[in-house]
Amino acid sequence: MKLRHIEVFHALMRCGSVSAAARHLNVSQPSVTRVLAHAEASLGVRLFDRHARGMTPTPEAQRLWPNIESMVGQLDALEQLGQQLRHGVDRHLRLGASHTLGLSILPQAVIDLQREMPALHIELATSHFSTLCEELVTHRLDLALAFEQPLPTGIAGEPLAQAPMQALVPREMTAPASVSLAWLHRRGLIAMPGDDPLGRRLDEALTAAGLDDTAPRLRVRTYSLIAELVIAGGGTGVVDPLTAERYREQVQIVPLDPPLEMSVTLLHAEHTPLSHPGQRLRELLYQRLSVRDEV
Repeated sequence: MKLRHIEVFHALMRCGSVSAAARHLNVSQPSVTRVLAHAEASLGVRLFDRHARGMTPTPEAQRLWPNIESMVGQLDALEQLGQQLRHGVDRHLRLGASHTLGLSILPQAVIDLQREMPALHIELATSHFSTLCEELVTHRLDLALAFEQPLPTGIAGEPLAQAPMQALVPREMTAPASVSLAWLHRRGLIAMPGDDPLGRRLDEALTAAGLDDTAPRLRVRTYSLIAELVIAGGGTGVVDPLTAERYREQVQIVPLDPPLEMSVTLLHAEHTPLSHPGQRLRELLYQRLSVRDEV
């Protein structure tokens, strides 16, 4: 299939009719019909069944669709990269972060970078780890900040800091100077799901402590929600030190015994050198994370 075939096929799958696809592509309906006919002739299969209300994709079209959609996404990424190059790579920096890091460490580093480089345009978004990696590989992001976990193909990671995770205990609960996972577990441990990097570390530690037969009864997908549940009296929790610091006035923060370490990692696409603003942001992040009280 030629690129024009792919463009028309994608529009027809998205829009459902020749007229809607033509409006989407800003071309005439005969042009869409002609390109579709040429694509079907080239492939030797029919791609759509025509009817009064529009077009229905054939089984052959359904099999093509996932690959076509992926290819169009790559073309969109290429267009965005071209726009970035036209405007000058050193004037734009697109950043991503996990939700916790996007709310804690990254904002001040971004502000510091803008003060140093007032002409720099910065885009900042938070998302899940898998989405951040996909955006890096397709060059929709230049850098991302996340908690350490196994990296997918095409992604490079640079550890910036390591610190122990912290236990959260309700203020009215009597707690020792340090607590074990067994102690927390007996008092209603709230945990992240096992597909989260810190949730996975906690599950591994629970297994090592012989507590895997009685898994946490409540799992939530944000560290801040764990803190809110602890404040409400819903149990105890284990979170990253950044989240713990944000809730210091509302909960007891107690060290774990034995400690459970977590790392913050700077991610970028492999074989893609960092721009000057990216290098400077890395330095600013390292400076902030190297101060143990802030981590």
